[in-house]
Amino acid sequence: MRVELFIAKRILKGDKKNEKKVSSPAVKIAIAGIALGLAVMIVSVCVIVGFKKEIRDKIVGFGSHIQITSSYSQSATYENLPISYSDTLVNLIMSNPQIKSIQPFITKPAIIKTDEDFQGVVLKGVDKDFNWEFFQKNMIAGKVLQPNDTTDANQAIISKYIADKLHLKLGDRFTTYFIQEPVRARRFTITGIYETNFEQYDKMYAITDINILAKLNNWDTDMVSGVELMVKDFDKLDQTTQELFYDLSDYKDRLDNSLYPLSIKNINPIIFNWLDLLDVNVWVIIILMIIVSGFTMISGLLIIILERTNMIGILKAVGARNFSIRKVFLYLSAFLIGKGMIWGNIIGLSICFIQEKFQILKLDPVTYYLSAVPIEMNFLHLILLNIGTLIVTLIMMIGPSYLVSKITPVKSIKFE
Repeated sequence: MRVELFIAKRILKGDKKNEKKVSSPAVKIAIAGIALGLAVMIVSVCVIVGFKKEIRDKIVGFGSHIQITSSYSQSATYENLPISYSDTLVNLIMSNPQIKSIQPFITKPAIIKTDEDFQGVVLKGVDKDFNWEFFQKNMIAGKVLQPNDTTDANQAIISKYIADKLHLKLGDRFTTYFIQEPVRARRFTITGIYETNFEQYDKMYAITDINILAKLNNWDTDMVSGVELMVKDFDKLDQTTQELFYDLSDYKDRLDNSLYPLSIKNINPIIFNWLDLLDVNVWVIIILMIIVSGFTMISGLLIIILERTNMIGILKAVGARNFSIRKVFLYLSAFLIGKGMIWGNIIGLSICFIQEKFQILKLDPVTYYLSAVPIEMNFLHLILLNIGTLIVTLIMMIGPSYLVSKITPVKSIKFE
């Protein structure tokens, strides 16, 4: 064992009952500062990552990762020109290794009318390949659709927002009017009610069978509004969208349409720009906490050096060099920082675990789109956070350790 490391451990633990250990209030405060700072950083990162994931999942749940339509920009009326959904198109799209799944859809604006009120909605038609995972997670009554179910062809699921506004409940039937020439009406049975707390979408979307909307549009069986794609890696979404753009650049369907892919980021740029801004908040918190933790540790190290002035003088008198003595205190700092980080991880992860399981801290869904503070514990982020905190804090200890070189043996041995 190195001499510097041995001395640092001896100072930290003490080897006699009456030997002075590292236990001054300033050092305890320094350890507490490290622990509190790391705990705040862990909670902040878990909350922000969780918040971004929840919001992103809600947006993707309604619109998938990528939409392919005949228009380069999403129509404000939610009625795109039809495209032909064929095996050739499916094979071309699925040839991209990043594509996980594909599902056709039809969207059509309509008005739900009851005896007391009315509500404008967008009916989204889906088929048997639709991924119901998102809606199953947010279903509060009933069940998801079973497209092509012969027991009741006109099934629909609506949001709690629409149900409350129109005083509808599970099993009720409602009439929907479609503004076209001529105006058409259809009656639907409510087989499910969902709630995502994302009011922008909850008050707009109702889900039904794709065949119903195809018949209303007088479309052939292969005609759809567009195609929704899910990718395997969201971080490669922009790259995948660009690759699909080039893959489809020479493609024409049987209706002579050119097809254009749009990522969910392009469809909802404001929301995703807002989510990107949250990263700035995390970095500000991390930087502030590391600075505060570092300065509390600097104060603690200076006090330790002053308390050990007599020992420093003796070490210098027996031939120890300044660099060797500085290493003693840097080892000691590492031990104290490590102790603080252990407590910081325990505190931070405990808070995150409790919030994740019991959702004690609530949010206003109208403002934050969530009913409780979300938590997402990413172990890679936690490891990087711990490594970064340890490295930066140790670097900050190098400056104060130079105080050792200012201490002279003659005066320091007499120092009390």
